Amino acid sequence: MSADRIGPVDAVLISHDQHSDNLDHSGRAFAAMAPRVFTTVAGAARLGGPAEGLRPWDAKQLVNAGGARLTITATPARLGPAGIEPMSGDVIGFVLTFDDAPIPPIYITGDTVWYDGVAEVARRFAVGVVVLFAGAAQTRGPFHLTMDTNDAIETAHAFPAALIVPIHHDGWAHLTQDGADLEQAFTALRLRSRLQMLKPGVATPIDLAK
Repeated sequence: MSADRIGPVDAVLISHDQHSDNLDHSGRAFAAMAPRVFTTVAGAARLGGPAEGLRPWDAKQLVNAGGARLTITATPARLGPAGIEPMSGDVIGFVLTFDDAPIPPIYITGDTVWYDGVAEVARRFAVGVVVLFAGAAQTRGPFHLTMDTNDAIETAHAFPAALIVPIHHDGWAHLTQDGADLEQAFTALRLRSRLQMLKPGVATPIDLAK
C-alpha cells in the first residue's frame, strides 16, 4: 500500500528507528509529515521534527475536534534475549486506551520477544487486541529478535480476552517463521479462533466494542 493511499494520519507510532525493517526511508518520510510521532527517547533525538520520546509507562494524549481522548502509553520491549540491549538499542511498544469510548485497549507489542516486560503489560491493561510483532527474526546469532510461535502462544495466554493480530512475519529474509507457522501453532492448541491474520493492503474490520 502506498503512502498516498493511507492518507493523512493523526500520529505515527515507531517502536524503534535504528533498524530499516522497522523504519525504512519511505517510512521516515511519511512520519515526518505527521503532526505527532511517538518513539523511544533516543529515536526522537535522531529523528527530530515532530518526534516525541517516550520511556516505558510514559503516556501522551491525542484529542480530536470533538474532545474525545486517546491515551498512548509506551510499554517495555526487548529486541532479543536478556543482555542484547547494548547491541539492539532501545525499543518500545504501545497501549492505546480510548478514554471516552467503550472500546478495550489495543496493545502494539513493537519488536520484542516474550519476557517479563510483556507480562507486565498484561497485568496493567485489560487488552482487547494484541498487534503482535512475530516472524522470529534472526540476524545476530542462534536466537530470535522478535516473537516466534511459542512467544505468540505465551502472549495469547497472558491476554486471555484479546484477539491476536500478528504482523512483521513476512517480507524479509531474516524472518524465520511466517503466517502459516502461526496458524499451525494456534490451530494445534485450539486457539485459532483468537488469531486474526491480515493481508497487506487489505482492510480487515475488527469489532472492538465491549
